[in-house]
Amino acid sequence: MLFGAHMSIAGGIAKAFERGASVGCETIQIFSRSERRWQVKPYSEAEIAAFKAQQARTQIAPVVAHASYLLNLASPLETLRAQSREALADELERCALLGIPYLVFHPGSHMGSGAETGLQRIAQALNQLFETGVGQGVTVLMETTAGQGSSLGWRFEELAQIFTLVSMQDRLGICVDTCHIFAAGYDLRTPEEYETTFNTFERLLGLEKIKVFHLNDSMKELGSRLDRHAHIGEGQIGLEAFRFIVNDQRFAHLPMILETPKGQDLAGDLTNLATLRSLKSA
Repeated sequence: MLFGAHMSIAGGIAKAFERGASVGCETIQIFSRSERRWQVKPYSEAEIAAFKAQQARTQIAPVVAHASYLLNLASPLETLRAQSREALADELERCALLGIPYLVFHPGSHMGSGAETGLQRIAQALNQLFETGVGQGVTVLMETTAGQGSSLGWRFEELAQIFTLVSMQDRLGICVDTCHIFAAGYDLRTPEEYETTFNTFERLLGLEKIKVFHLNDSMKELGSRLDRHAHIGEGQIGLEAFRFIVNDQRFAHLPMILETPKGQDLAGDLTNLATLRSLKSA
């Protein structure tokens, strides 16, 4: 099982490896570009070479990229949908250049236009992107959401519906965020509830669709539909649920990535990684 955390790319994308290695990451997640800006510069050849050299040096793999928070493929505004498609295409190309196999994105918000219409818009955008062949070799991962506001992807049924509408399903997968599914109402805290949740996922989507986990505790209670991450074992989910996950042989080959709160240093990542590893049975 590969444990890691989201790492900053401040100072250059290659810097993420040094930060990850300093806390013992075996895998990391990064933003491939600024998560808060539409306009970004392309990578230079030197940046790409430095990224690949640092990955070879640290042996951290796989790297997972997270798409910009600005994207909304479900928007009723055609201009925003088009801008989102273009930005996602750019991110796919960036991942391909760097050899990053997975790009995580939030499915989007329907903004009052209705869930059914929003789901169709997301699938249409993905079909358009995949048909162009952009970012070949990169798998796009829909992240499970907490269901805040009009955001989509908080019910497994919604994610399953998008799959049925996407033609090139081999380019699409799921990133399960523990905080988000808990906030969405899927309990993980007892063996019975844990199995019920993943049996439901298996029935609707198939466990093979899960490619990455985000391991985050939740500040808010079950079914709150509020996305508030907490340190492992310090939130409403609690330690036992994470013990179930890290010892679940069905997920033993998957990257397990922290997105827990960060301070001025990486002490929180050190503590949370140690906690997760301590839960692993011999």
